[in-house]
Amino acid sequence: MSETEHIWIARDYSKCSGCRRCEIVCSLSHEGKIWPEASRVRVFMLVPGVEIPHLCVQCSDYPCVDACPADALSIDRQTEAVIVDKEKCTACGRCVEACPGKIPYMHPTENYAVICDLCGGKPKCVEACAEGGWYALEIIKREDTPTFELFAKTPEEITRNVIRKLYGEEWEEAV
Repeated sequence: MSETEHIWIARDYSKCSGCRRCEIVCSLSHEGKIWPEASRVRVFMLVPGVEIPHLCVQCSDYPCVDACPADALSIDRQTEAVIVDKEKCTACGRCVEACPGKIPYMHPTENYAVICDLCGGKPKCVEACAEGGWYALEIIKREDTPTFELFAKTPEEITRNVIRKLYGEEWEEAV
């Protein structure tokens, strides 16, 4: 992909092994240490065997950015990722409330929102997933994904959908 194309991280939940390499490399890259609690991608296992990598979807209308009263969130026009200005963020949580997937969360030790920034256009979580051979996370052109907002759901909603796909509707109530 060229430097000017907008990217999106595609997710295939059925391929996720739960290894959490994506969380590890993200926290190493952003925090300088292995700290999954501060990772911009978080893996949820609400039902054993169903692992859900959860990260920003870059909604076309960016409700999190619009909801921020401190103008701490902006959109990187190069990548279309949401960028958090730590100095401006007041940790009010309005971005979390506005997000259909409740994806942003507050940094575990500092007062600012944590949201995937696509690593400047070269997401390290995708590289780690590919190196492991799982390909649960892959980079695609954003323009090739007209339904990306279908992924803007909570981990509970996504888990229910995966359970339904894998085991049928009768197991959906397990979540």
